[in-house]
Amino acid sequence: MALLGGCGLIPGSGGQAQQEITVGTTSEPSTLDPAASWDGSWELYRNVFQTLLAFPTGSTSPQPDAARSCGFQDKSIRTYTCTLRKGMTFSDGSVLDANAVKYSIDRIVKINVKAGPSGLLSSLDKVTVDNALTVTFHLNKPDATFPYVLGAPAMSIVDPKTYPAGKLRADGGLTGSGPYTLASYAAGDRAVLKKNDSYQGFAQRANDGVTIRYFRDSTAMVDALKDKRIDVTYRGITADEVEDIRAEKAAGKPLDLVENTGTEIRFLVFNPKDPQAANPAVRRAVAQLIDRDALVAKVYKGTAEPLYSMVPTGVNGHTTSFFDTFGSPSVPKAKDILRKAGITGPVPLSLWYTTDRYGSSMAAEFKELKRQLDTSGLFQVTLNSRPWKTYTEGVQAGDLPVFGRGWFPDFPDPDNFIAPFVGKENAVGTPYEPLEITTQLIPRSREISDRGAASRQFERAQDILVDDVRLLPLWQGKLFIAVSDDIAGGERAMDPQTVMQMWELHRKTSW
Repeated sequence: MALLGGCGLIPGSGGQAQQEITVGTTSEPSTLDPAASWDGSWELYRNVFQTLLAFPTGSTSPQPDAARSCGFQDKSIRTYTCTLRKGMTFSDGSVLDANAVKYSIDRIVKINVKAGPSGLLSSLDKVTVDNALTVTFHLNKPDATFPYVLGAPAMSIVDPKTYPAGKLRADGGLTGSGPYTLASYAAGDRAVLKKNDSYQGFAQRANDGVTIRYFRDSTAMVDALKDKRIDVTYRGITADEVEDIRAEKAAGKPLDLVENTGTEIRFLVFNPKDPQAANPAVRRAVAQLIDRDALVAKVYKGTAEPLYSMVPTGVNGHTTSFFDTFGSPSVPKAKDILRKAGITGPVPLSLWYTTDRYGSSMAAEFKELKRQLDTSGLFQVTLNSRPWKTYTEGVQAGDLPVFGRGWFPDFPDPDNFIAPFVGKENAVGTPYEPLEITTQLIPRSREISDRGAASRQFERAQDILVDDVRLLPLWQGKLFIAVSDDIAGGERAMDPQTVMQMWELHRKTSW
C-alpha cells in the first residue's frame, strides 16, 4: 500500500474521494501491548482498541464505549457491573464478549509489569462473568474512581486468541476493536491506521484513515508540517515553534494553531536509592531554589505556567502547597536548610531527562534547572539524558538519581495526580509509601461518589507531599495542536485524558 503524505486524498469506491490524515508526534509508543504501558503509548491505543468506558469529546465523566451500560450495584461502591453491546468482534473476526473483558483485565494483573498499568487496579479483587454480555468487577474496598480507571486506554480489551495470558505479546502485532485497525507499524517511523468496518462504539469517524509519523525531534516534525508532508502535529512542539507557527499564520502561511487548556504536568522525581536524593535536606534545598517563573518564562514562553502542587489548576483539589511552604526562591534559606543538616560543601547531583519524548524543550528546561542550582553555589549538577526507551528502563531499574517526568492524566480526577505516584509499585518506578496517604486519605476519598466533595483529602495529601519533597512539581502545560489550515476537528480531537481522538480530524475542503 502506498503511504500518503499531506495530500490525504485517494480514489474511493463509487468515485468518491476518501480522506486520510497524517499526524506527526514525538511520542512514539514504548510498547504495542496495553498490559505493559502507563505512558504516551495510549495515544495509539485509544484509536485502535476499545475500553468498556471512555471519554468522548466534552465529557468529564466516563461514558459507555464497548459497554452498553455500566454502574455500581451497591451503596458500598464495591460491585461494578457492565453490559456489553451485542454482536461485537475484534478486527480479526473473533468474538468480543464478557470473557474477553475478564481475560484482558486479569491479564494486566497477572503480568504485572513494573511501573505498568496494574497499579491502576489496586482496588480490584476479582472479575466474574455473569453471561456472555455481562461482566462484574468485585472490589476489595470502596472505589468511586473505578469507572474512570476502566476508561483508561491501559484497560483496552484484547483478543484472547492473540494475546498470551501470562506474558506480553511479542510478535509485533496488534488486534483490537477500536475505530481503526493497525494496518502496518514500523517502530520509529509510522503507524498506518485504517477504518475498522466492524467497529461498534461512540466514535463518529470523520476520516477514512490516519498515518501517524514518529519524529525524534520537534524541528523535523514542524518542518514536515510546513512542507505539507504531514497535516497535524501533536505532542512535542516547543514554545519557540509555537511562536514561529503563530508568526507564519499571521503572515498568511497556510498554518493554524489550536490551543486547549491542558492538565499536563512536569515534575522531578527523587530516587531514594541515591544517597543525595535520599536526603530530605537536599530535596528541600532544591525545592527552595527552583525558580518556576524564570523556568517558564525562559523555556516555555507562555505555553506553560508555574505549578506548586501535583494537582494542576482546573482540577478539583488544586492547591499552592509548595509556594505556601517555600515561598519565593531563596539561596539563604536553601543554605540554611543544608547547614542544619550538616551539609556545607556544594552537593553533587545528577539530573536526568529524556531526549525524544517531550520535545527538544526538555533539554533546555534541564539546562535552566542546572543553571539555577549551580549559580546558588550550593549544588554541582551533572546533566544526563537517554532516549525514552532506555530512559524508562533506567527509571524502572532505579538507576536514575533525580529525573524528570511528564504526566498526562489517566482520567480527570485529583486521585490520578497523586495515587499513581505513591505505593510500593507506582508509575514512576521509585517506591514511596506515605502511610497517611496510602492507608487513609486515598481510601477515604474513594468512598465519596461526589468527587467534588473529596477535595479535603487531596489537600491534606498535598501537604504531606510538600513535607517529603519526593516529587517536586514544576509546571503545568497548555496543549497545542498545529495544523495545516485545510484541517478541521483539532479543537475536538483532545479527550479529557489529553489523548488525541484522531477520528475527529478531517479536511475542510473535501468533507
